[in-house]
Amino acid sequence: MNSIAGPSRTATTHDNSESHTTMNTPLIQLQPSDQYNQDLESNVHPQHWTNPTPTKPYQLVVIGAGTAGLVTAAGAAGLGARVALVERELMGGDCLNVGCVPSKGVIRAARVAAAVRDAEPFGVNVPEGSAVDFGKAMQRMRRLRAEISPNDSAQRFSEMGIDVYFGKGAFIDDSTLGVTASDGSVVELKYKKAVIASGARAAAPPIPGLDSVSYLTNENLFSSTELPKRFGVIGSGPIGSEMAQTFARFGSEVFLFERSEKLLPREDPDAAKVVQKHFEKDGIQMLFGAKDLKVSPAEGGAICVQMVQEGTPREVVVDQLLVAVGRAPNTDSLNLEAVDVKYDRSGVDVDDFLQTSNPRIFAAGDICSQYKFTHAADFQARIVIQNALFAVGPFGKKRASGLTIPWATYTSPEVAHVGLYEHDAKNEGIEIDTYTQHFSDVDRAILEGQQDGFVKVHTRRGTDKIIGATIVAENAGDMISEITLAMTAGLGLSKIGSTIHPYPTQAEAIRKLGDQYSRTRLTAFSKKILDLLRRMNVGN
Repeated sequence: MNSIAGPSRTATTHDNSESHTTMNTPLIQLQPSDQYNQDLESNVHPQHWTNPTPTKPYQLVVIGAGTAGLVTAAGAAGLGARVALVERELMGGDCLNVGCVPSKGVIRAARVAAAVRDAEPFGVNVPEGSAVDFGKAMQRMRRLRAEISPNDSAQRFSEMGIDVYFGKGAFIDDSTLGVTASDGSVVELKYKKAVIASGARAAAPPIPGLDSVSYLTNENLFSSTELPKRFGVIGSGPIGSEMAQTFARFGSEVFLFERSEKLLPREDPDAAKVVQKHFEKDGIQMLFGAKDLKVSPAEGGAICVQMVQEGTPREVVVDQLLVAVGRAPNTDSLNLEAVDVKYDRSGVDVDDFLQTSNPRIFAAGDICSQYKFTHAADFQARIVIQNALFAVGPFGKKRASGLTIPWATYTSPEVAHVGLYEHDAKNEGIEIDTYTQHFSDVDRAILEGQQDGFVKVHTRRGTDKIIGATIVAENAGDMISEITLAMTAGLGLSKIGSTIHPYPTQAEAIRKLGDQYSRTRLTAFSKKILDLLRRMNVGN
């Protein structure tokens, strides 16, 4: 299997007197070096890029060109601010290059493979011996990633009027950021405000022996070109679960190692059980309660994973091992001490306005947020734009706590959530009512053969005010937005119940919850009146 440790980096030299181009010195190569990866790199880190010459202070300097940085830079520039954007690796960040985009590309291919496998009950006979072409599936992902990449390209953001710098950014003082190119040359950018949007990276936990083997993280998994016969995954969180199911559907024998006693340990337990049922169908061997993990090289380049399960030692040999636990903020090399920005192992400290301990410096995205999602970074960036540039007069400051942030895990079925879980409400002393609609009673889900799953909504006790929801469905990530909108707009469950939904759709499950709530509002007197009316109407 061909894999890399991460994307290629490029940089350009520059001084304060003139701009000039330097050939990139790739620290890490995108693999395989096909036309699609070359197209990707030409967009998000061109080999011949001329860093601009700063002529006066920037109103905003943004460090990091992932989602948070790109949205901040584009929004500020669109409002007329002078903006500099600094990136040391690939524009687009994790989402485009090693996260959301490539993962959903291969997940889609795996879903098609599962649909072919399970076609017979629908009356579709697939010839025996049909197999997945893993290399072609990965090539498709690389092609689509390259097609999407112009949205995050250096050229596009330069055309917005943003000065794009490739190199490593580090603070020099309260008004100066240094950008170091690959050849060691430094250009100094003067700024009035700065935004740290440098994100986070995969960081493996301290597993004994891990350094003795060549393991995968999300940062190099998508450079794979050959399907491993035996595939191990450490961690059954979103990334681990998504990739375990994907590789199982492609044809790998998958072993999923999880320290806790259930899949997706942070999700609703009922939701995790539904997904676990499908993992069993896909042939994934889930090793729960896997304690005291150790890793060592095995014969033929394989990897031996040792563990203790229910007090009994056990070992499993795999051909490739994905470590899907652990993230570390990209605070190293920023020289935050020089500008009195407080940070720790979880990231940069910010207040509710996304302002750091230095009032001139803000942060957004994975570098400072407990919500490590692209859409969360996007909306945090919008808050930073207002608070950094316009937090005066009629605009005022915006708070991060005001965001209602949903999320989804893209297994089959998907698990989507927004707001509080049941245990969160209990911990906060909030009394709730819970309404659940199973898809086994939703016509469209039955017709689709997707009866597993449910919509579960929590409301404040005695009201229809929604405080949390979980959906387990094949397209739960799309469906959760209706509930998120209701929460954001202050619409209660009864409003959803009175909203006409097309029939037949799976979204009807959400409307049915509104009906459930409405039935609880019928008083004893109302029920008597309705019963009387029914009896009076019998003979008509």
